[in-house]
Amino acid sequence: MELLSQITIALYLGVLAILSVYGLHRYYILYLFYRYYKRRNRPEPPPLAREDYPSVTIQLPIFNEYYVAARVIDSAGDLDYPKDRLTIQILDDSTDNTQEITKEAAVRLREKGFKVEYIHRADRVGFKAGALKAGVEKTTDELVAVFDADFIIPSNFLTRVVPHFQNDRVGMVQSRWGYLNRNYSLLTRVEAILLDGHFILEHTARNFSGRFFNFNGTGGVFRRRAIIEAGGWEGDTLTEDLDLSYRAQMAGWKFVYLPDLVCKSELPVDIYGFKTQQHRWTKGSIQVGRKLFGRIWRSESPLRVKIEATFHLTANLCYLMIVLLSLLLPLSLLLRHHIMMGGIEAWEVVVFLFTTTSVFVFYTVSQKELYADWLWRLKDIPFILALGIGMCINNAWAVTEALLSKDTPFVRTAKYRIESLKDNWRGKIYRSMNRRSLLVECILAIYMVATFFVLIKVKNWGALPYLLLFVSGYLYILGLSILHSRR
Repeated sequence: MELLSQITIALYLGVLAILSVYGLHRYYILYLFYRYYKRRNRPEPPPLAREDYPSVTIQLPIFNEYYVAARVIDSAGDLDYPKDRLTIQILDDSTDNTQEITKEAAVRLREKGFKVEYIHRADRVGFKAGALKAGVEKTTDELVAVFDADFIIPSNFLTRVVPHFQNDRVGMVQSRWGYLNRNYSLLTRVEAILLDGHFILEHTARNFSGRFFNFNGTGGVFRRRAIIEAGGWEGDTLTEDLDLSYRAQMAGWKFVYLPDLVCKSELPVDIYGFKTQQHRWTKGSIQVGRKLFGRIWRSESPLRVKIEATFHLTANLCYLMIVLLSLLLPLSLLLRHHIMMGGIEAWEVVVFLFTTTSVFVFYTVSQKELYADWLWRLKDIPFILALGIGMCINNAWAVTEALLSKDTPFVRTAKYRIESLKDNWRGKIYRSMNRRSLLVECILAIYMVATFFVLIKVKNWGALPYLLLFVSGYLYILGLSILHSRR
């Protein structure tokens, strides 16, 4: 029993140590944010005369987006940009009635005087990356903008972005995401806070401090030459945007982030859609890490850039650590009285400061930077931890698939044109019902609840708040998964 206890505690402390490193890195992002972005002195480029605007292709990759395809195509028709220098590519790989929607929208654009190219591929090789690659091969325009089907393109988007390309070394300009349905539910509010942390803190900290950051697959503009010189779009990972971003920056292209330019999009409204999205993003980042780590560390990039890239591309490994922690935490609480190992509780306090507390601080800052009523919005931040812990099974599954080089198709996140509280997503097509993680989530929820009552019985009151994070996380995701299984 003593040997078993020692091994369990050692593994438990090892997992805590790894999570502490990534928690500390979250504080480091905050440091970079306040040092570089809050003191920013990056001059805005001079405005361009309309006769000096370069030629631009707007790419709209679409696959079975019946509810939202027309919205993004129509928004392209509202762009304030010379029509003679604008091409709109509708890259429609759809296999359903979406084709009818997109063809009708293309006709509307042509009637307004736009040059529209409708490209349909029957094979869908390379998924989204393959569609973008096919579009790039058909254009000679200097700049290429990309928007996913669930976005709305601001009318001033190109006039805000294009002047930055007067610098010949700028290869990509990325806007910040906004959300059409942020206040639809607790789930969408928490999703929005998670993305706020990424776009407000991570992107700005990395870009303004000279580290690599990534194009987000939509809401950005690439220089066509940067795409080609970086090797083009490749479909061997599920995050082709992250992959191309690192290859382009290693090739010497400069990326620019515009946090004040907001492009609104639609958040997943059901938990299965969110799981699908997170699985793709999580697996893709690990795939990119496996693909590019060697190149990154052999490149001539500064050491600070390489270190930050490593943290960026490995952060999702934490989901595996959280699964291990979920298994080891109850055991460590019950077995630690069998061994003489001092300082465990003190180490747990340190870890709590580096991990749990860093999450609260990180997302509190993101809300404070964005909203005047940020104090009111803090009520949703505790659910960030619950969502992160509850999603660890789904995301750890994705990490494992990436580490084992298991190929899976690009599964897009279903969107239903949910823009107000009156809109309903139930009963619509495209429902994702992948329940493969549901059983494990149920088992872990039972495991955590049982441990919670055992600790009450043995009067281990100090451990209850920490364990309650795991109990609430698994029960929250399990409850949503069961609730959203109903049609």
